[in-house]
Formats: sequence, C-alpha cells, structure tokens
Amino acid sequence: MSVIDDQTRLQHIHDAAQKITTFTEGKDRSSLAEDDMLQLALVRLIEIIGEAAARLSDDLKSEHNDIPWTAIVGMRNRLVHAYFDIDLDVVWDTVTVAVPDLLKQVKAILETDFADDDTGC
Repeated sequence: MSVIDDQTRLQHIHDAAQKITTFTEGKDRSSLAEDDMLQLALVRLIEIIGEAAARLSDDLKSEHNDIPWTAIVGMRNRLVHAYFDIDLDVVWDTVTVAVPDLLKQVKAILETDFADDDTGC
C-alpha cells in the first residue's frame, strides 16, 4: 500500500478545484440543470476534494483551521451516500463560491508550506 502525503493530497484538491473553475467558466445555474455531463463532472470533482481533505493529516488541518475541512468532507459524504437526492443549488453555490476560495487557500498552502517542492501549481 502506498502512502500519499499531505502535499500530494493538497495537489489533488488544487487540481480538482482548478478543473471545477475551468468547467464552470462562462456557465450559469441553468447550465448545470441542462447538462448532465457537467453535473456528473462537478459532483465527482467535489467528491475528490472531500476524499482528499478527509485523508489530510490532523496536523495540517489544525495548522490551517481557517479552511472548513469538516464541511468539505461532509459535502463529499452527502454526495456519495445520498446520490439520489443531490440539490443542484447547493452544488452550484459550492462550485461558484466555496471552491474558488478553497483553490486560493490551497494554492497558498502549497506555495508556502511546500515552497521547496515542485507542486506543479
């Protein structure tokens, strides 16, 4: 079994958040309602963010407690376990409000805490 470190998990969060930003560029809430592929992509990317966040070390989460890690993981759990009842308004708010903020925060962590490493962000 391979061990994935915090830097790698943060990079996964960064990459998924960046894809969300790209996929939603030029879109609005009605785009989400009309495009099943967009819905599935955004939900999956939110799940990836939540799964990576759940596996970050407690030390890193404590050090960066301004990020709502528990809510991020909770969103992932809700999407995975209640897949039959996804509220697209919540998804849209998440991808247009919370994810851009998270992307900035994670990028800053990667640039400061892991500045000597090549993160690719």
